[in-house]
Amino acid sequence: MLNLEVSGVDLHYGAAQALRGLSLNAEEGQITCVLGRNGVGKTSLLRAITGHQRISDGDIRVDGASLGSLKSYARAAQGIAYVPQGREIFPLLSVRENLQTGFSRLPRKERFIPQKVFELFPILEKMMDRRGGDLSGGQQQQLAIGRALVTRPRLLVLDEPTEGIQPSIIKDIGRAIKQLKEEGLTILLVEQYLEFCRELADVVYILDRGEIVHTGPASDLDKDHVRQHLTV
Repeated sequence: MLNLEVSGVDLHYGAAQALRGLSLNAEEGQITCVLGRNGVGKTSLLRAITGHQRISDGDIRVDGASLGSLKSYARAAQGIAYVPQGREIFPLLSVRENLQTGFSRLPRKERFIPQKVFELFPILEKMMDRRGGDLSGGQQQQLAIGRALVTRPRLLVLDEPTEGIQPSIIKDIGRAIKQLKEEGLTILLVEQYLEFCRELADVVYILDRGEIVHTGPASDLDKDHVRQHLTV
């Protein structure tokens, strides 16, 4: 697996600055959760890590090696898998075809869907010929995570996987994330659902206006001075 280090990162969209000297670590075999209100830079952070948005300053390192200006596909080849907010599955492709899009970074001999995907999300195996757009929101989220796992990641980056999902599937997704952590996968999770983060996270970062305003264990989320950073 891998260790991720984000050091002093600035990120701009034109004249607007989204991240300001942001630093965090995500360690092997841990779930690192980033919390914050809407519009504080959470998705920008994930886009910077996965190479979908260039940073203005600072550095992002994997196992001590700088990612520099590597494109997103090159970062995927290093084992970084991204499950974006909104899932972004292909609605006209079948579940099987959606999963197979994860083959693109793999050598030919590894181009098969790991059984682990179906162990974590059994419903996908039952719906292999169903179009992605016909699945419920929760099933689409499981499909998006499954597609990321097909790439054999070392770092799994998840952007609000509980958004718009029914409670029963939130529990299924939580169990899957816990199991992946126990198997040594490094997981970086952006969330707004406080209880989901509290149940899963080893380390919590709170982001406000592009800056980290709190770092600590998930148990800190019970403290009033921490919660105030999350209230609207």
